[in-house]
Amino acid sequence: MLLIHGICQTHGDKLAHRTLAVEEEIPPGSIWIDLLNPTSAEDAKVEQHLGISIPTKEEMHDLEPSETIYAEDGAHYMTLRVICQSDTNVPRLADVTFILTEKALVTVRYDEPGAFNIFLNRVTKPGGCELEPAGVMEGLIEAIVDRAAEVLRGVGDRIDLRSRQIFDGNSASVEQGRVYQAVVRKIGQYEHIISNVRESMVSVERVLLYLSANFKRTKKAASGFTPEWRAAIRDVQAIEEHATFLSNKLQFMLNATLGLVSIEQNKIIKLFSVVAVVFMPPTLVASIYGMNFEKMPELKWELGYPMSLVIMVVAAILPYLFFRWKKWL
Repeated sequence: MLLIHGICQTHGDKLAHRTLAVEEEIPPGSIWIDLLNPTSAEDAKVEQHLGISIPTKEEMHDLEPSETIYAEDGAHYMTLRVICQSDTNVPRLADVTFILTEKALVTVRYDEPGAFNIFLNRVTKPGGCELEPAGVMEGLIEAIVDRAAEVLRGVGDRIDLRSRQIFDGNSASVEQGRVYQAVVRKIGQYEHIISNVRESMVSVERVLLYLSANFKRTKKAASGFTPEWRAAIRDVQAIEEHATFLSNKLQFMLNATLGLVSIEQNKIIKLFSVVAVVFMPPTLVASIYGMNFEKMPELKWELGYPMSLVIMVVAAILPYLFFRWKKWL
């Protein structure tokens, strides 16, 4: 069983990633400790190493909105909601707690958001991020924001595809409702993804505002690096605006789809109405000649039956021609 999912130590101008076994101690100089599904023993080992408290899964889940960001014993605790399983039709949100100290950044998670793997591949290359805890956190947040932007871009592409399918679709399949049904279902899925991205970015923005206003560096790095939280805030706000734009676009698509469905339904109702009106005069003629009157001159007339058929045909054609002239058909 692994003790810690991974630690990152400075190695030249990049970070070296290691996975620790149960018996291994946390090496000095580790600036990022990533806890994935940690046990109580694993939490205790990190707590002893850094002198901090590691929240459990239940504590992370039960946090009130006002308790997701706080400082304790010189450490900054921040819980974010991060997009997870973004490659599926219905991505979900995963709670990730960031604990920022002077010695190291600790991340506690019980899921595997794609942004973490993307960032891990980046930091193990030269110049991947600044070699200090605040720099690692800045890079992680940047990866989370970039991943959210990619998810939104993918949703935008799929929305454009569905839009073309609706407004340039095959008329036969549209009338049968197959296209409309699929689009309405997909609109619900896309709105769910956009809502999750927006919720994730709101939590990220809160953390960035907190860091921008309250995080004070007690020891300046030799490189003079200072985290640029404001730039990240602007990126998050741009994504939120994009999410709002896509939501409005989806609302327009939904209204347009429902409107087209109503139009198709009206066509069907109009067809039934026209058919009923067309057959009403012939029915009237047939009803008259179906009456059992003793004196009905046409019954003894040789051309009586053909005449009644002609009258029924003419009575059916005239309403049809009238509807065409009025452009009701």
